[in-house]
Amino acid sequence: MIEPAVAQLTVAGARLLTGTQARWMGCEPADKPRIYFANHTSHMDFVLLCSALPPHFRMKTRPVAASDYWNHGTVRRYMIHQVFRGVLVDRRGAARIVNPIEPMIEALDQGESLILFPEGTRGAGEEIQSFKCGIFHLAKARPHVELIPVWMDNAYRVMPKGALVPVPLLCSVTFGTPTFVRQDEAKESFLARIRQEVVDLSKQ
Repeated sequence: MIEPAVAQLTVAGARLLTGTQARWMGCEPADKPRIYFANHTSHMDFVLLCSALPPHFRMKTRPVAASDYWNHGTVRRYMIHQVFRGVLVDRRGAARIVNPIEPMIEALDQGESLILFPEGTRGAGEEIQSFKCGIFHLAKARPHVELIPVWMDNAYRVMPKGALVPVPLLCSVTFGTPTFVRQDEAKESFLARIRQEVVDLSKQ
């Protein structure tokens, strides 16, 4: 199987392109299931975050990605399914058949970590959009799993919306303090709180 080698080359290319600096400010790498949630500005985002993880943990971390984008085209399907073993979710709302949370729960129960982008769609990079409710339902389903806020700086300049070729620029990935959903915490309060945790990381 060549997929592990393709993953290593892709991650190495991202590190070479961006000189990725991993800043573990609120936690350290740990061999346990985690939910990394980050700002989203580029289709390179999950590769950039993966490149900031130690190799052993990287192999056990799966990106959560939109099926409508990543199932379009042979190369995209190969990269997300075979190389990075992504957990794909259907964004069609009422039209979807499978509960999008179920495959995420299954991955966590198998001892794997997840990369989530709660904004749902890519932003322009200047401001973090409101968070969608999926991460709230996932946190409620597995309240013992650590939620790690992550701020990725400069990714939107490396590959902004509409760009086909990435631009070499220095990037950093900052990992914050683990958090959990609080008992009886309302969905809106939870989403606002964890969004603010990512915003706070952007200022450090």
